[in-house]
Amino acid sequence: MSGFFVLLDDIAALMDDVAMMTKVATKKTAGILGDDLAVGAEKASSFRASRELPVIWAITKGSFVNKLIILPFVFLLSAFLPQLIVPILLIGGIYLSFEGVEKIIHTFFYIKKHAPDFREIETEATLTAEEKSKIKSAIITDFILSLEIIMIALGTLTNSSLLIQVVVVSLVAVIATIGVYGIVALMVRIDDVGFRLIKISENNTGFIKTIFYEIGTSLVWVLPKLIQLIAIIGTLAMLLVGGGLFLHNITAVHDLFQAIPTIISELIMGLLVGFIAFLFFKTGSILKDLYKSKM
Repeated sequence: MSGFFVLLDDIAALMDDVAMMTKVATKKTAGILGDDLAVGAEKASSFRASRELPVIWAITKGSFVNKLIILPFVFLLSAFLPQLIVPILLIGGIYLSFEGVEKIIHTFFYIKKHAPDFREIETEATLTAEEKSKIKSAIITDFILSLEIIMIALGTLTNSSLLIQVVVVSLVAVIATIGVYGIVALMVRIDDVGFRLIKISENNTGFIKTIFYEIGTSLVWVLPKLIQLIAIIGTLAMLLVGGGLFLHNITAVHDLFQAIPTIISELIMGLLVGFIAFLFFKTGSILKDLYKSKM
């Protein structure tokens, strides 16, 4: 009987350690979680209203699959090939920086060669294909951000046992997915709450009617502004995270920017890496088109 109580005591001690280390790991990853939220919201907010929640659910499922792939991979990598961790993170940094720069270039410099055919854009097949493409892009971006979140969380547990590392990092991964996409789902449905409040106001009079109507119209008004703000923050987040991966993992780069504030250094590196990656991508596309034209 005493052995049973000893076992319970050990379990309680383990749970205390897990709770404490989860708090530490979550605090360490708070910055990247904020970036993940901004990027996730930006990726998931450009769909038809009727498709927003299904799309967010699809991205959430993809995020869970990402975690299932990343967690065992990172534990094995950390145990047997730790020297590959930094190169993998840098590849992710190139992708994020490229996405950020590509979005800036397309926003400010991309000129359409001809007016789009409205009927073509609005066909169900076109909308479905575009939706699948955006979901795929969101899941790839989530994979890279998830990899960094998990790496940072694991880095806070170097002196802990393997059991605690597995439990804590897994908890952080689950919290990241549920927290980020749960908040995203709430954000994109703000206008629904607004319309509901406006409808309620129609069935009331006086002060109650005014309050419900004003709050409702404010929520409806704020959603497109919020989406625009999210798009800007999401682009900046990709550049900051991408540049930060180079700044914090390559000593020469870190020393080069030592006199500059970190956030500015990360942004400069993100823009630089992203622009170089964009040039390579465009050059590859041109060469591919030339090759096809000669075939």
